[in-house]
Amino acid sequence: MARYKLVNGERIRFTTAEETARDAEELAWANGAFDRAIFDLRNKRNNLLKETDYYALSDNTMSDEIKKYRKDLRDITNDLTTEAEVKAVQFPTNPKE
Repeated sequence: MARYKLVNGERIRFTTAEETARDAEELAWANGAFDRAIFDLRNKRNNLLKETDYYALSDNTMSDEIKKYRKDLRDITNDLTTEAEVKAVQFPTNPKE
């Protein structure tokens, strides 16, 4: 597939070097898909953990359900190796909701 650029309003075809550079950029972006997906997953997981942090205060007793929920959240990224696996993750349900 040929690529083009606009120079002073004129459509000009990419040179071989520009095609190679653009291919490298697209490959780098595609290779970073897992890293971006796992970053987003960890952010969401961390926010869900923050919502239950107050159960861990010394004057609270954490129920077994909350302990399991928090452990499941912490373990949610274990063994994930592909973007598809990350996108298929189902978060556990907070037992207090």
